[in-house]
Amino acid sequence: MGQAWRDWGDVVLAVLAGLPPLVLVVAGLARVRRDAATARDAWRRSVAEVGAVAGTLPWVWMILTPRDAPRDVALVPLRDLADLLTGPPATVVVQVVGNLLVLAALGFFAPVRVAALAGAGRLFLLGAAGAVLVESLQYALDLGRVSSVDDVLLNATGAALAGLLSRRWWAGRRPAVPGPAAAPATPRG
Repeated sequence: MGQAWRDWGDVVLAVLAGLPPLVLVVAGLARVRRDAATARDAWRRSVAEVGAVAGTLPWVWMILTPRDAPRDVALVPLRDLADLLTGPPATVVVQVVGNLLVLAALGFFAPVRVAALAGAGRLFLLGAAGAVLVESLQYALDLGRVSSVDDVLLNATGAALAGLLSRRWWAGRRPAVPGPAAAPATPRG
């Protein structure tokens, strides 16, 4: 616990200190939007926007924190995960659950706010895009971390699974996909 607190204690304290201002931001956004939509919709949109950002940034902060190690790239799918699974159970849980949570808030709140993102497949793609961005930053900024395709897969899966947890708030909001245009009838004869 001591090492974890030394590594991430500042993130935890920043999150705790940020909670009251975040509540005020949500309330302020909802108040500004009150005239543009129903009060319920204004609150839903405000909570979704603030929740997606505030729930994602601490994780991104943690994984973009530099380490004293050489950077590395792992592009073979499932190889890092297989190697990880042979390690100590506590490490496996922390790594797998941590990677699932990185973009979970984004996946949970995005379809609540943006109807076009409603759907597990769309949320997986959104999570994959976000994870590729983060993994690319880890490499480009030479943070002493492993940029891994397995992290992308776990982050994207976490976004999709979290989105399914919020399904009751976005189900039925998915935009209609237009079908193929009906061809004009051709007279026979």
